[in-house]
Amino acid sequence: MYVKLCGLRTEADVAAAVSAGADAVGFVLTKSARRIDLDTAKRLVAAVPEGILTVGVFAGLPAEQAGELAVAAGVDAVQLHGADYQRPSFDALAHLPVKLIRATPLTPDTDVRVGAHGEDLLLLDSPIAGSGHRWELGTTRIEGHWLLAGGLDVHNVAAAIAQARPWGVDVSSGIESSRGVKDHGLIREFTAAAREA
Repeated sequence: MYVKLCGLRTEADVAAAVSAGADAVGFVLTKSARRIDLDTAKRLVAAVPEGILTVGVFAGLPAEQAGELAVAAGVDAVQLHGADYQRPSFDALAHLPVKLIRATPLTPDTDVRVGAHGEDLLLLDSPIAGSGHRWELGTTRIEGHWLLAGGLDVHNVAAAIAQARPWGVDVSSGIESSRGVKDHGLIREFTAAAREA
């Protein structure tokens, strides 16, 4: 099970994620309780060992601007978060040397084909990203590399994996002691619970 830990803000957060065995770590570079500035992002990305995917997370920014920030930060991947990002946004970033992640809420109109917008990974989130709110997983079966997110925590991740059968999971609020503050014990416990599922 592929595990992405998102919204990391400190060197200690990164060290805990690496120690726990995360496959990917996310850094939020747009408006959020978990936002970090570009200099901090560069420093944290540099602390991540090779082999762990570093992801710049963007919402509400033009795709071109997100791409510029991602390249400046040195991340391996750009996550465009929100239903507003359609195929042209991903096409605008296709020339960059980064992976592309389409993060979107699952609605009746969501195209759940991985790669439908030119992305490498699909992330299906709750309607309110980063809120910790669970959402109806439904019975949709999705093929390919996709991540389940939204309201996941140590206590429910195994059941969510069993129900949705994702390729991987993504968590942010579910590994926090308070909004925007990561709990390093929960980072370890969540990663272990996801892997055991």
